[in-house]
Amino acid sequence: MSKRIAILGSTGSIGRSTLEVVAHHEEKFEIVGLAAGRGVRRLAEQVQRWRPRLVSVADETAARELRALLGGNAPPIRVGDDGAVEVAVGTGAEIVVAAVVGAAGLLPTLAAASAGLTVALANKEALVVAGELMVRASRESGARLLPVDSEHNAIHQCVRAGQAHELSEIILTASGGPFRGWSRDQLERVSVEQALAHPTWSMGPKITIDSATLMNKGLEVIEAAWLFGLGPRSIEVVIHPQSVVHSVVRFRDGSLIAQLGAADMRHPIQYALSYPHRWNSATDPLDLVRQSSLTFEAPDRRLFRCLDLAYMALAEGGTAPAVLNAADEIAVAAFLDGRIGFLDIPRVIESALEAEPVQPVDELADVLEADARARTQARGLIERELQRR
Repeated sequence: MSKRIAILGSTGSIGRSTLEVVAHHEEKFEIVGLAAGRGVRRLAEQVQRWRPRLVSVADETAARELRALLGGNAPPIRVGDDGAVEVAVGTGAEIVVAAVVGAAGLLPTLAAASAGLTVALANKEALVVAGELMVRASRESGARLLPVDSEHNAIHQCVRAGQAHELSEIILTASGGPFRGWSRDQLERVSVEQALAHPTWSMGPKITIDSATLMNKGLEVIEAAWLFGLGPRSIEVVIHPQSVVHSVVRFRDGSLIAQLGAADMRHPIQYALSYPHRWNSATDPLDLVRQSSLTFEAPDRRLFRCLDLAYMALAEGGTAPAVLNAADEIAVAAFLDGRIGFLDIPRVIESALEAEPVQPVDELADVLEADARARTQARGLIERELQRR
């Protein structure tokens, strides 16, 4: 019997890779819902190929464009957050692939968890911003959270080698991005084009910049804390330029268990979709002899300040991670627009964290309010800096 799948963020990198995995095992899946933003042409192609029961787009303008492209073959089309939520929980999906980048994916992902569905989680911000709510909703509903991020997916595979109480430490690996070994003077002059040139992975612009600043790894630290129930002192980050060891766990007897594989997101996606089983893969296997060497080093946390800011937000708890994430989204957008420099990104985030008092998170409104305040704070900081120049 085929598994019914809804994909949030179907036109993005993870969404497209998910559909490639589904195509390789087409007899095992049915695509029942697709949600996207404004990539209407690509979404139209996906709708024609997979015939979902329901689709959602960002707004009415995108909906009109989609209807025009699909004509009489259009399924019901919804818009906005409500539309994405309906795709997640109103299509009969058993698995929801949460691949919307940023805080925009929070509402439908939380809805899927609250409904007791299996959530293949590629949207790390849902746990970063509202980890307490996500974990609580999953516990109460019986939902299963299966990480799709290559690092957390690797950890999920590694911890199966022991018992949860035997886990001592998580070691997240990072490629180091394009600026590993650069000086502060060099980083002050980084261009947008340089920052978008990731040495290993092909990703969207937001994630690529986060990888270059090491904020992506900081967000993954927070995500790992919620997924695996460990504190910040039990989560380490190491630089591994080859991106072959996707992460490592240390058990209390000192044993290290690592997951290795090619840098191809189709592998962790398929693992999440097939769990608890393993299926034949369309990806090329890793050739260890050809790979030859694996190296590891400590990150430069003095220059790449975003990593420490994420650890600080995790330690503070409450709304601090939501403020961190919101300020990062605003700062990265300003950098991509050429309004601030590369090293201004952590400066904006740190200022926003200092300006926003930490509040407890009891309900979704607490997170959304903190997110909105932090965005306003970050925008104001950027404008004031621009005026001084």
